[in-house]
Amino acid sequence: MKKFKTEVSQLLNLLVHSLYTHNEIFLRELISNSSDALDRLKYLTLTDDALKGLDFTPRIDIRIGENSLSVEDNGIGMNESDLVDSLGTIARSGTKNFMEKLTGDAKKDSNLIGRFGVGFYSCFMVANSVEVVSSRAGDDRAWKWISDGKSGFTIEEAERETQGTRVTLELNEAGKEYDSEWKVRSIIKKYSDHIAFPIHLNWTEKADKRDEEKNELVNSASALWKRPKSELKNEDYNEFYKTISHDSEDPLLRIHLQAEGTLEYTILFFVPKRAPIDMFQADYKPGVKLYLKRVFITDDNKELLPVYLRFLRGVIDSEDLPLNISRETLQKNKVMVNIKEASVKKLLGEFKRLSEDEKKYAEFIEQYNRPLKEGLYSDWVHKDNLLELVRYKSTAVEGWTSLEDYKNRMSENQKAIYYLIGGNEDALRKSPLLSAYKEKGLEVLIMSDEIDEIVTPIIGPYKGLEMKAINRSGTLDDLKTEADKKKEKTAEPVLKKIKKILGESVKNVVASTRLSDAPSCLVSDEGDPSAQLRQILQAMGQKDIPEATFILEINPDHPVVKGLAEASDKDLVNDLAHLLYEQALLVEGVALKDPMGFTTRLNRIAARAF
Repeated sequence: MKKFKTEVSQLLNLLVHSLYTHNEIFLRELISNSSDALDRLKYLTLTDDALKGLDFTPRIDIRIGENSLSVEDNGIGMNESDLVDSLGTIARSGTKNFMEKLTGDAKKDSNLIGRFGVGFYSCFMVANSVEVVSSRAGDDRAWKWISDGKSGFTIEEAERETQGTRVTLELNEAGKEYDSEWKVRSIIKKYSDHIAFPIHLNWTEKADKRDEEKNELVNSASALWKRPKSELKNEDYNEFYKTISHDSEDPLLRIHLQAEGTLEYTILFFVPKRAPIDMFQADYKPGVKLYLKRVFITDDNKELLPVYLRFLRGVIDSEDLPLNISRETLQKNKVMVNIKEASVKKLLGEFKRLSEDEKKYAEFIEQYNRPLKEGLYSDWVHKDNLLELVRYKSTAVEGWTSLEDYKNRMSENQKAIYYLIGGNEDALRKSPLLSAYKEKGLEVLIMSDEIDEIVTPIIGPYKGLEMKAINRSGTLDDLKTEADKKKEKTAEPVLKKIKKILGESVKNVVASTRLSDAPSCLVSDEGDPSAQLRQILQAMGQKDIPEATFILEINPDHPVVKGLAEASDKDLVNDLAHLLYEQALLVEGVALKDPMGFTTRLNRIAARAF
């Protein structure tokens, strides 16, 4: 007996009792696995010399027995190590990570199945035990895997005449309804009618006091994406999506295009309602399958679409690619390059059309705003289209806004788009940097996504409007009034006093025209990395990052600054100058080098109040 890895037995218990709303989903998962196995072997019989002579007529057989049900295919099959790796652990993303998601309301979230790839284990909702007998194509040996889904599993050698896999379920009380021919047939028609391989249903029927074996083809066995769109209903698309994605929810959006002309190809893409759980992992699993004339080529190539569109699920089927195309040559193949470019244009066009539905687009943006921003950094060809798709929070409106909408709200004399970048939306909205802009009636975009720090500075002008970060020096220079300039001149003595005390810890000390309530703030000089960018670089493991030196802006009208300007006590002046700088560091989210010194100074100042 081999034990499941880590928390698998506990997870299976939760999976069976908490996660699935409809336990009939197990049959869809098993059929989908069989379809994938047939896809892979079909391709190998055309490209692998060792398997070209294999007698192979792909099919899936479902057999109903007394309190049992089996799903069998003659696909690629599994050897001993495949069985251990595939069925002895759960999910690419890790069992522990999955377990962490199964808390609170998440226990009701069946979408986790698709996001973690644990569909096979849904068998244990309806079975006391599961037996898997499999033989890998080209291997004479077969193996049997058995488990009750609790403590572990056993593997031993077995017998099987052909390559492929048979999964047999010993049905429990909850699964007894699935030894019914009518019930199983209805599930196949509901979920798997679009599977491109024939599904045969086998059962025993009593007739004239004798048992009669029945065998019937129950699905249409045609590639759904090649069928005319006029023949397909929303239900057809949704069930196909659920099969290829293992998601339990309907997709947010679908794109189906059958192109004819110089190039002939079909694309069928789906946008999940919720982002794949591995979307921000370096080893994310691509969600698009590549076919050549309905022959499966690969589902593990990250070059089929740009990386920023990795959340898509679906199919690309070409009539023109060479069958022996390899992963290495795929990205350089002219046919594939043209299909990729046409697919991206179509997708971005559909996203633009979706944006006309404000409510639905908000759902899309909540999940996929960040990867679209990645496209601004990596896909200069489509940068202008992507700029119309990304959204930001703002000081002027609720919810999300576009750059175009910001532009339309601007007054005639405004010459730039203003934004503030940081790690937390709530903190940014309370930033003292916003005061002057609010007073002048200027809208500021709130950018709290860490990728904004990297992407926004390289966007360049938007339709002739410069994009200005309000935490940069000089942002308000073009809006200064004569009163502002006079205030700066008057503040010069106190600025020099503070600069002398702080020395090299600050790049400069200047009078602020952007502060009203706060006594001080920090800004970065043009070209210098911000505090957040330094934190990002450190998190990425970069070393030798230059020490942060900021410009300290002082509010000359604030009582603390006025008091400092008039004070003659050197110790008090020294404490106040350092506190103005240190509190500005804290607001900026920068750790203090000397927290004990800060506390001591604060206590000394507080003691003077008594």
